[in-house]
Amino acid sequence: MAKKKNDKSIEEKLWDTAIGLRGKVEPSEYKHVVLALLFLKFASDKFEERREELIEEGKEDYLEMKEFYNMKNVFFLPEESRWSYILDNAKQDDIAVKIDTALNTVEKNNPALKDALPDNYFSRLNLDTKKLGTLLDTINNIDTLQDEEQDLIGRVYEYFLKNFAIKEGKGKGEFYTPKTIVNLIAEMIEPYSGVIYDPCCGSGGMFVQSVKFIESHNGNKKKVSIYGQEQISTTYKLAKMNLAIRGISANFGEEPADTFAKDQHPDLKADYIMANPPFNLRNWRGKNELKNDPRWKGYAVPPKSNANYAWILNMVSKLSHNGVAGFILANGALSGGGVEHSIRKKLIKNRLVEAIVIIPRDTFYTTDISVTLWILNKNKRARDIEINGEVKNYRNREDEVLFMDLRTWGEEYEKKYIRLTDEERDRVTENYHNWQQENYKETYKDIPEFCYSAHVDEIAKNDFSLVPSRYIEFTDKDAEIDFDKEMQTIKSNIETILSEEKKSQDQLKNAFKELGYSLDV
Repeated sequence: MAKKKNDKSIEEKLWDTAIGLRGKVEPSEYKHVVLALLFLKFASDKFEERREELIEEGKEDYLEMKEFYNMKNVFFLPEESRWSYILDNAKQDDIAVKIDTALNTVEKNNPALKDALPDNYFSRLNLDTKKLGTLLDTINNIDTLQDEEQDLIGRVYEYFLKNFAIKEGKGKGEFYTPKTIVNLIAEMIEPYSGVIYDPCCGSGGMFVQSVKFIESHNGNKKKVSIYGQEQISTTYKLAKMNLAIRGISANFGEEPADTFAKDQHPDLKADYIMANPPFNLRNWRGKNELKNDPRWKGYAVPPKSNANYAWILNMVSKLSHNGVAGFILANGALSGGGVEHSIRKKLIKNRLVEAIVIIPRDTFYTTDISVTLWILNKNKRARDIEINGEVKNYRNREDEVLFMDLRTWGEEYEKKYIRLTDEERDRVTENYHNWQQENYKETYKDIPEFCYSAHVDEIAKNDFSLVPSRYIEFTDKDAEIDFDKEMQTIKSNIETILSEEKKSQDQLKNAFKELGYSLDV
C-alpha cells in the first residue's frame, strides 16, 4: 500500500515528539538524552529476545548469566537497566535518576560499552518528569527488532544525528557528514577488507557506511578492523553507541583525545582512511608546538594557523604500503603558497594525490561553502580488490591526477540543502574506476565541465595548484571559477571594509574628543 503524503515515517514521528518535549534544553545536549533512550530500548529488546530463546531451550538456570547473552553479541542488562523497569517507574519523581543508573549499570556490565553511554545527563538537565514520561511512551512504541535488514534503529539514530546537525547550525555541535558524501567516499575507495581508520570520527558515520558497503557486496564485516579517534567526549560516546547498535566492533582509543596532541594509534597502518576533518582549524599545535612530530617526516611542519595539511600528513603517515585515503577539506587547501605549497608540491611529486573532486555547495548542514574530496593512494601503480569473487586489477597512471567538478550537480532537499543523486554518485564512481583501469584509453575520456586527467608536469606548470578549473575545460566561461583569483578579490574586499571601519572609529573618537570625552575602543 502506497504511503500517503501526510503519513510520517517512524523517524519523523519520533522527531516531532522529541522536539516538542525539548523545552529549554539545547539540541547539542538533548540529542544525547534521546539517543541514549533509543539505545536502551534497543538493547532491552535484544536482551528480552535472547532471554526468550534461553527459556525455550530449557536454560532457565542461565537467565541471569551474562555469558549466555554475550555469546550471541547481546548486551546483558541487570533488572534495573531493563526497559520494562524504566517504564514501570516512568511516572516517578526520580525517573531521571533511575535512567542514569540504568545506563551506568549497562556500561559496567558490558566492557564493549566502556565510556559509550551518557553520564548523569538526565539528572543534570532537570527534565520535566511528565515530558520525560511522554518521551518514554513514544520510544516504547518503536519495535526495534522489526525489519532487521532495514536497520530501523540505525535509521532512527542517523535521522536524529542529521536533524540535530541541521538544528544546531553553523559552527555548533559535532560535525555531521551527510550520507551522500560518505557513500561517495566508500564507493570510490572500496573499503572491502583490512584496517579502516578515521582520525576525527565524529559520531562514526564513516564506519557505518563502510560496513554497509561491505554488506551490500555480500562481503564479511569481520574482515575489517576499525580504528578511530574523537576529541569531544560526548561525540566519542555517540560513536561508540552508534556502532554498538549495529554490532560493529571498533577501537576508539582509551579515551577521547586530540588526534594531534595525543595520537591514540601511533603505530597504526591503515588500508583505508575515510575522514571529514574540521575545516581550517586554527591553533591546532597547542603548547608543545609539535614541530618534531614524526608524522611530518619528509615534509614541512604544517602552519599553526590552519590544520588542513596537518590532517593530510597525519593520514599519509597512517597509510599502509597499499593504503588509500578519501577525505573532505575546504577548497582553500587546493592552492595557496607558503608551507602548504611546499607540502602540496611534495605530495604531488611523491605520486600520492590520485583524485580531486569538487563537491556542490550547500551539501553540508554546518557550512554553505563548497568543499573538496581528496583521494590519496600510497600505491597508484597496482591495487587489486576482490569483490563478489571478482578481482579488480587497478593499474593506475601514477604520473597523473584525475580532476572532477561537481559544483552544478545534485538535487535540492530539506528546502535549502543539496545532495548528489544515486545516479550522479554512480557516474562519478564509474568514471573514477574506469580511469584507474590498465586499458584506460578504452574506458575513460576527458569530458568538458566534468573531468580531466592531468599529468604531473602540467600540474607543475600551474605551480602545483590542485584547483580543478585550472585543468578541466569549460565551454561556458561563466561557469569557470579561478579560486585563487576569487580569494584574492575576497581578501581585498575584506581589507577595504576593515580599513573603512578603522577610519569610522577614528572619526568617532575625534568627535567625542572635541566634546571633551574619550572613547576607550
